[in-house]
Amino acid sequence: MKLTVFDDGVQTDLDLDLAVISIGRAKDNAVQLASTRVSRHHARIESQGGAPWILDLGSANGIEVNGESVDRCMLRAGDEVSLGFGVRLVLGDDVPGGAELETEEDVGMRTLTGEAYRERENLRVFARITRELAARTELQPLLDLIVDSAVSLVGGERGFILLREDGAAEAKAPDAARSMSVSVARSFDHTNVAVPRTRLSMGIADRVVQEGKPVLSVDASGDTRFSDMASVENLRLRSVVCLPILADRNGGEEVEGILYVDNRLQSGAFDQEDLDLLEMLAAQASIAIRNARLLETLRSRNHHLDLSRQQIEGLNEQLGRKVRDREGELAVVRAELGRVRSRYDYKSIVGASDAMVAVFKQVDRIVESDLPVLIQGDSGTGKELIAHAIHHNGPRQKKAFVTENCAALPDTLLESELFGHARGAFTGAFQSKRGILEQANGGTLFLDEVGDMSPDLQKKLLRVLQDGEFRVLGSTRNVTVDVRILAASNRDLKEMVTLGTFRKDLFYRIAVLTVDLPPLRKRGGDVPLLAEHLLARAAREAGRAAPILSSEALACIVNHRWPGNVRELENEMRRLVVLVREEVQLEDLSPAVQQGGEDALAGGEVPQLVSAVTEVEVRTIRRALRASNGMKSPAAELLGISRYSLQRKIQKYGLDADPQ
Repeated sequence: MKLTVFDDGVQTDLDLDLAVISIGRAKDNAVQLASTRVSRHHARIESQGGAPWILDLGSANGIEVNGESVDRCMLRAGDEVSLGFGVRLVLGDDVPGGAELETEEDVGMRTLTGEAYRERENLRVFARITRELAARTELQPLLDLIVDSAVSLVGGERGFILLREDGAAEAKAPDAARSMSVSVARSFDHTNVAVPRTRLSMGIADRVVQEGKPVLSVDASGDTRFSDMASVENLRLRSVVCLPILADRNGGEEVEGILYVDNRLQSGAFDQEDLDLLEMLAAQASIAIRNARLLETLRSRNHHLDLSRQQIEGLNEQLGRKVRDREGELAVVRAELGRVRSRYDYKSIVGASDAMVAVFKQVDRIVESDLPVLIQGDSGTGKELIAHAIHHNGPRQKKAFVTENCAALPDTLLESELFGHARGAFTGAFQSKRGILEQANGGTLFLDEVGDMSPDLQKKLLRVLQDGEFRVLGSTRNVTVDVRILAASNRDLKEMVTLGTFRKDLFYRIAVLTVDLPPLRKRGGDVPLLAEHLLARAAREAGRAAPILSSEALACIVNHRWPGNVRELENEMRRLVVLVREEVQLEDLSPAVQQGGEDALAGGEVPQLVSAVTEVEVRTIRRALRASNGMKSPAAELLGISRYSLQRKIQKYGLDADPQ
């Protein structure tokens, strides 16, 4: 705002950008004057409803606007304000609202003087404030606006709002206001008042709550109504206006809060007209507060509903993932309907190819025996799974199953692990330890990669197989055990016997019964089942939804030779779970697997592989439909999929089924 100041003949041009412009002789004023005819804090200019107003702060010589004495008045561009003889202010042409001067209403208002003019200005300001209140939907900014508007309307020094908690019962006790919280405490310059509860008279506030009526005092310190209130004297209050904010509750009006405005510097600062203005403001404030609280409640409920929706979506996603995982886990069942592969349920081993069926039949004959078994096969073919199946389906299933990888430990440690050691048997043997042979007594001991065992340990193991006893390392104590030995090796032990690197007598002791596991490249029919099973398990472990294998990707996977066998396939599926979200395409596969797919595509093999996979699925669905007499729901249950999924596959492959 541009001001031209004439102070005892001295002209000063000012350009001020302040919400509140204080004027007077004191140094803390924005416009400091030198004339002794001006009070220390003479007047202030502040914005009300978007227009500037000047307010007399109880000065000795008062103020005049365009020659008319006023206590408060709205200013326009070009107005001249006198603050005493020889001191005047002239407003520039940048006054907010100045463009409105030429409306017919303003021209008509120029003919009004005195109280009529002030009343009309108050109504205009009040209309602007009402529009602003209706536009505020956030509670805290709304309360700030209410207090700032109240202080500006009546020329107060400070303003407060006390509110009871939303939903709290109305209190009528003598100290009822003390149960309310001071929501806003503001000064005339729109700054917050520190420690608000100690800066207003709670006694006056309590009186308003109890009576439900406003209180106006032109000189609170001398008001007999407040003679017993220490807070009035301590705060040195002069002018005070305090009124209830009423709300409709339970069919009647209850005190929702308190609007409190005071002026500690000037007696008689407020009159009945000011009280009337604040009562109208309080009525509008009550409606606005109620609306803001309702909106706040709606926002909170919407937030909770949104959180609930997100939780439901998360649960649905988990459920869908579990369903997809279950479909992957039951892939073997879907592929083998109507076909019994063995007497026992080797559910931990995925396989339906002829090679694996032969393995299962071989294991069937071995399970019930107590003789040692040698399991041979390439690395990653699942030798330990076969060992688990033999133990858990055999007569020793309730006893211990202990495993040891002979290639993972040096000879000294492996000997200690097998036979145990006494305290002090070697450096670092601080206490005795039972060997795994003793731990497996009555049960099964699985020795993986037995071909990597040293000749000395082979001799000691041979004695255990011959005599059923051994000596603990570093001790004279002999231990007798009854253990079934299951051994495994990815090396050709017969060839090692020929080369002299493996004892012949030990070989014939551990190879009484043998199981030869085929490499994955010779189990082509099992690859799709294994891929689905391992993909679902990897997704479940990672807490993600399993991606879908496209036809091209599945054909490429089937065609790859998998030199690392099932372990390599498992690692590939774990990799896809991390990298792919929806559907696995050919380019998502690792380079080695892609190369196998390209070779197959060049040889025209991929279409045949896709056709083979489709043929297996069609045959499986037809078996399920036959087993359920054409009824889709039981057939879907047999397949481990939903009825909707089965219906889509029937339509996809053009299968005939009687609708039931």
